Amino acid sequence: MNTPLGLRMLRWAVLVLGFAFLYLPIVLLVVYSFNSSRLATVWAGFSVKWYGELMRDRQMLDAAWVSLRIAFWTATAATVVGTLGAMVMTRFRRFPGKTLFGALVTAPLVMPEVIIGLSILLMLVSVGGALGLPSKGMVAIWIAHVTLTVSFVTVVVSSRLQELDKSLEEAAMDLGANRVKVFFLITLPIIAPALVSGWLLAFTLSLDDVVIASFVSGPESTTLPIKIFSSVRLGVSPKINALATLLMMAVSLAAVIGWWLMYREDKRRQRDMQLALQDNS
Repeated sequence: MNTPLGLRMLRWAVLVLGFAFLYLPIVLLVVYSFNSSRLATVWAGFSVKWYGELMRDRQMLDAAWVSLRIAFWTATAATVVGTLGAMVMTRFRRFPGKTLFGALVTAPLVMPEVIIGLSILLMLVSVGGALGLPSKGMVAIWIAHVTLTVSFVTVVVSSRLQELDKSLEEAAMDLGANRVKVFFLITLPIIAPALVSGWLLAFTLSLDDVVIASFVSGPESTTLPIKIFSSVRLGVSPKINALATLLMMAVSLAAVIGWWLMYREDKRRQRDMQLALQDNS
């Protein structure tokens, strides 16, 4: 049954409006990053001078370097801890408190960031001294961001582990491999795309955070979002547009690389399965 022309046009109109609502502001931001005017919303001609001004802004570059370092170590730690949590939730048999464990792991997904930031600040102030942890600074931000992002990684990896065919792991153990060897040789390569996705998600969340970092950041650990937020109070500078454009390009490049790695791994796995089926036949 053919769809009426009016209904098809309505669907395309809704689709175009939806994508325009999502991506038109980003396109305008990129365009105005090449504006020669000091006013971020008044076009006065093409220029790349604001990129040069950004490269000479030491405070902005230092804040970007702080954010990138925190985001990298946050994503790495969250991926390790989240993978362990996902293994417990999907591979371990029921144990006392497993339901509570799952609820605590996923709680930061629905908890307001203000509550997370305030609770971590109070924890670091009250018990951080006894444990040797600073209440302010890069380490405190890293702890707070790992607490926030580990739930997202756990959910992503758990969904992949639940789809994994357990017979592959059982066959490896029947052939004499222990659980550690099975994890590194069988499970880990198969869930690698989920690990990459979780790492990129944790990296982006850490790089984007303002609320939690504002509670635990110190004078020498101002992150890039906090620096931008304090700068735009006096008006949006074209340097901010240039910085946002560079960040968007970097994140897009990382996403493309991650997609390419996952695509290549999926193709390799499909090829190996086809060769195995041909050998069995």
